[in-house]
Amino acid sequence: MKYKDYYKILGVARGASEDEIKKAYRKLARKYHPDVSKEANAKERFQEVAEAYETLRDKEKRAAYDSLGSFRPGQDFRPPPDWFDRFGAGRAEDLRDVDLSDLFESMGIFGRAAGRRGGFGRNIPIPGEDYEITVRIGLEEAFRGTERAFQLNGHELRARIPRGATDGQRLRLRGKGGPGANGGQAGDLYLQIALEPHPLYRASGHDLEIEVPLAPWEAALGAQVDVPTLEGRVSMKVPPGSKGGQKLRLAGKGLPRPGSGAGDLYAVLNIVVPATLTEREKKLFEELREASRFDPRSRFRG
Repeated sequence: MKYKDYYKILGVARGASEDEIKKAYRKLARKYHPDVSKEANAKERFQEVAEAYETLRDKEKRAAYDSLGSFRPGQDFRPPPDWFDRFGAGRAEDLRDVDLSDLFESMGIFGRAAGRRGGFGRNIPIPGEDYEITVRIGLEEAFRGTERAFQLNGHELRARIPRGATDGQRLRLRGKGGPGANGGQAGDLYLQIALEPHPLYRASGHDLEIEVPLAPWEAALGAQVDVPTLEGRVSMKVPPGSKGGQKLRLAGKGLPRPGSGAGDLYAVLNIVVPATLTEREKKLFEELREASRFDPRSRFRG
């Protein structure tokens, strides 16, 4: 029996996931399908691709194939002694003229291999290709939800982006990808969400951050300040003795979460010193310097 490397035929690693195997098959099937391909060896290549996919797409078939071991393509080999008993096949005494696909067919787990005897693959449904496009939206659009229009395969498609879409999120639109062949299902369209930079907010999942400038006396004495949110301004209490870089949480003021609720908005405090001072302000700061015992660099002194 001659060995066929189904993984190599599909161009995937032996540890490839089901999704990777499916994507590889879709790409090669469309390239070599006899009805559409201009490749000189399209029929033979399509037969190999379909045969490999029919084995590796199913967990039981794949386990039986993997248990054969790994050999060079075209190398003569025999299955391990207990292989037939483990996978329910009738014992074959002479395997010299047996094709690998015939071996699987004899087990009842590779039924489509019989198509090789005539017009192989012409009636095998081929699923359409999956498409993926990047959709850039503003933070306000992510907050309230929005729509986008696309041109795919010569047709306009409108897609709804739900409220609370986050940066890097992947939305799946079933059946909106490439058309299938021979009655195969259409592929899917994946929308990769990318949030545009915002002048005020930084997004991390459903949470947001905003930098809130404070005057030195507001940080020292405490204050009530207005903070903009995506829903409008809210009043936030700054406790006395607040530090630069400190984060204050505004619960539920981030991006909406699927179903219900929302992320949080974190106000990052930034203490800002006046760039210019009036004579009165300068005098007050000088008085504070003389009166204060605060030493911001005390740790430097051991």
